[in-house]
Amino acid sequence: MVRNARVSITLRRATLADVPLLEKWDDEPDVAFSGAELEPDDWVWSKEVVRDVTWQEILIAEENARPIGVVQICDPHVEPTHYWGEIEPNLRAIDIWLGDPSDRNRGLGARVMKLAIDRCFAPPEVTAIVIDPLVANVRAIKFYERMGFRFIGERHFGPDHCHVMRLERLRR
Repeated sequence: MVRNARVSITLRRATLADVPLLEKWDDEPDVAFSGAELEPDDWVWSKEVVRDVTWQEILIAEENARPIGVVQICDPHVEPTHYWGEIEPNLRAIDIWLGDPSDRNRGLGARVMKLAIDRCFAPPEVTAIVIDPLVANVRAIKFYERMGFRFIGERHFGPDHCHVMRLERLRR
């Protein structure tokens, strides 16, 4: 949990009750711009939030108990779609977004990301975190750079041209 005098930011596991909000956030233009457009059967929130697997967490970020965003953390080495291809073990991959436009540009994203980074590095064996913003998403790339991520290369994930970045445990 991250607190200041008036604002508490927390992460909690997503539930079925969050699905309508997650689906609404998916329709926000900035959220859609931040990642791949999936086929309807590729990602179904109602199926994903109830999965009990060791390689993925779907978390709701809250400001003073009000949902503001979502964080997906996965182990890219073992997740079953092999989205990241051949990748070494002991990593985590993060997807993060704030849903409502009124919650952006208030410093909340950095606070949510700090919580996600701390969560990823809690297991001592995790050596680094990878992310894959679209090359065209310059704002996200700059945000991740401010958070300490470094560019490691460009890559196509399906039709998406991405700017792959990495945060080493030692850089924190």
